[in-house]
Amino acid sequence: MITEEHVLACIDGSAVTGSVCDYAAWYARKLDISVALLHVSDVAASVRRDLSGAIGINSHQFLLDELSELDEQRAQAVNSYSNALVQDAKSHIQNGFKGVNVCIYQRRGKLLPAIEHFQEKNRAIVMGRRGEDHKNSRINIGSQIETVARASNIPVLICSEKFKEPLSYMVAFDGSKTAVKAVQMLAKSKLLQGLQGHLVMVGHDNEVSKTSLGDAAAQLKTAGFNVAAHHLSELDAVDGLLSFQLKNNIDIIVIGAYGRSKLQHLFLGSTTTEIIASTLSPVILVR
Repeated sequence: MITEEHVLACIDGSAVTGSVCDYAAWYARKLDISVALLHVSDVAASVRRDLSGAIGINSHQFLLDELSELDEQRAQAVNSYSNALVQDAKSHIQNGFKGVNVCIYQRRGKLLPAIEHFQEKNRAIVMGRRGEDHKNSRINIGSQIETVARASNIPVLICSEKFKEPLSYMVAFDGSKTAVKAVQMLAKSKLLQGLQGHLVMVGHDNEVSKTSLGDAAAQLKTAGFNVAAHHLSELDAVDGLLSFQLKNNIDIIVIGAYGRSKLQHLFLGSTTTEIIASTLSPVILVR
């Protein structure tokens, strides 16, 4: 078992934590590397900074002492929760995926800096589509996904539902630089080898795009992938892709992520975000 690299599974205790653990373990087993469980505690700063000046020099010292004790209790509660969460997640993986090595990381602060701290070891990142802050919504994809995906030069797998061993995949291909990069990265990885693959382009009815689609399919076939190319005439890319997925029972989607800038996304929307928010299937983002 190679231990230098790992699949980083970002867990937060939400309803999708089991799914994140399972897909991370599946990913790691396919590549013969470890799973690294990461739980980041974002603990608010002490309120003493806000209240100490307002208390005044004649106020009782015990007020500050009480605040200090509350800070300590809060830190202990956060640590206990984090310890229980990562240990349960580790047991979950070891029970379901025998032989997959699991390591644990617990950090304080924000998620992205914590992920970047391990960037030399990260081979892929797995995140839940609905974080704890959006656990009751199937529309909101979670506040951190785009931030992490835009900052990452490795695949980010987004999942939400109970794990299902993928047997087929679909690459959303539009001829863009990010789509070409997605195909190149896929061709170099054994993650999806042996699965039935579909390279799908919607619209772009011109010879340049058709040639690009054919070249991408040829690249994957040369790398040993079983893949078919499809050119769809639908007007809406998201509807066309998701309709194709449904008709062909596609288990996992691969998409070149966030090709537009954040400013363009603000005014034009994002196909990446729409697909993540519209499907319950796992999605692999390649930036």
